[in-house]
Amino acid sequence: MQVHDPSVYHILLKNGSLGLGESYMDSLWDCEQLDELLFRALRADLENEAPKSLKLAVYLLRSKLFNLQTEKRAWEVGRKHYDAGNDLYEAMLDKRMMYSCAYWEKAGTLDEAQEQKLDLICRKLKLQPGLSVLDIGCGWGGFAAYAAEKYQVEVTGITISKEQAKLARERCQNLPVEIRVQDYRELDEQFDRVVSIGMFEHVGYKNYDTYMQVVKRALKEKGLFLLHCIGGNSSVTATDPWINKYIFPNGMMPSIAQIGRSAEQKFILEDWQNFGVFYDRTLMEWLKRFKNAWNALKDRYDDRFYRMWTYYLCASAASFRAKKTSLWQLVFSQPSNLDYYQSIR
Repeated sequence: MQVHDPSVYHILLKNGSLGLGESYMDSLWDCEQLDELLFRALRADLENEAPKSLKLAVYLLRSKLFNLQTEKRAWEVGRKHYDAGNDLYEAMLDKRMMYSCAYWEKAGTLDEAQEQKLDLICRKLKLQPGLSVLDIGCGWGGFAAYAAEKYQVEVTGITISKEQAKLARERCQNLPVEIRVQDYRELDEQFDRVVSIGMFEHVGYKNYDTYMQVVKRALKEKGLFLLHCIGGNSSVTATDPWINKYIFPNGMMPSIAQIGRSAEQKFILEDWQNFGVFYDRTLMEWLKRFKNAWNALKDRYDDRFYRMWTYYLCASAASFRAKKTSLWQLVFSQPSNLDYYQSIR
């Protein structure tokens, strides 16, 4: 860590992780290998060693008192993060624009790893031609297009991002795919399969039960539901303050206990897989692509955005490297479904 301004130390003691990220964005310090610095800080639990500020206490109290992911507030992350610019995401992501952990088990490139992830999901859902699939948080239509092309299913995708929906419709032309700009709580129809890839992190702990009730209502009696999400090692009510302010407003990672409580008496858990180790590699690949594309992007994004995005990707990679966070795929069935489920890897 190369400190350019001694005010950094006061900022860190006063504002903790928020101050660390903001001071980096403001060019008050640098690091040649930022991801490794943040990994070592997380591995040493430095976030728990720093004194807790009044600002942090208010932030945590607010998350306990209020529902920060109501139907009205849910659209904020779409406007702030996912509508940031399709050019940014096209440059950073794979050809199918999957903005979630890739599956590197037998893959050599990001494109291969994301296709392996998509095929893994399709096989876990036991997709067959003609089935109807609901994709909650469909992004730019990567899964919808893949499932429709490779497994001949009909997909309905919903997103809270207008920019995602616009591009997803273009990419899914001539396929049996419908893309809607819609909150999950507005759903009122049934499907053979339900999938959610990297969206549950925006639901919020006060809404987990509602989310599971919506999915249960949307899933047919013999249906399967696959939940692909980032998870934390302990139950929390808010995310890191810097991530909340600059990257994912009102987001948070669920714990094993929180998911279990929300699914209890609604679903049968058929399978649970953790491959969070692959997210580190995925994020570092995104970082490399982002940096390589910067000359083409910098007319639309300023230098502070460049440092913010670099910090976001490095901090996220560090969290998975330190095993502070995991990537889970869970498969659920309706209690009325007595069919044997064989786990897929």
